[in-house]
Amino acid sequence: MTFPPTSRYFGIETTTIETGDGKTHAYLRRRFVPQPENFTTLLEHVVVQGDRIDNVTARYLGDPLQFWRVCDANRAMQPEELTAEEAIGRRIRITLPEGIPGPPNA
Repeated sequence: MTFPPTSRYFGIETTTIETGDGKTHAYLRRRFVPQPENFTTLLEHVVVQGDRIDNVTARYLGDPLQFWRVCDANRAMQPEELTAEEAIGRRIRITLPEGIPGPPNA
């Protein structure tokens, strides 16, 4: 299995397991969610009524499928929790990809 560089699964090792009936199944090894401290914040988005994480991600990152990056940067295991009704007024960090530093003296 190969995943594009924009996938959260890019670079995750694929392995196989053989079941008792002799069938072999391929699967991905576990993806460890990075620590939010590993991300450089570009800006913060304040959640308003009607926000959806895919729309927020499209607005700031240009791709609604990159919602997982925003989740990683905000310790969100469920994407919907970032823009749920209870989250109105919450600040969501929009960041550079993990490990990419911001400009010096920013």
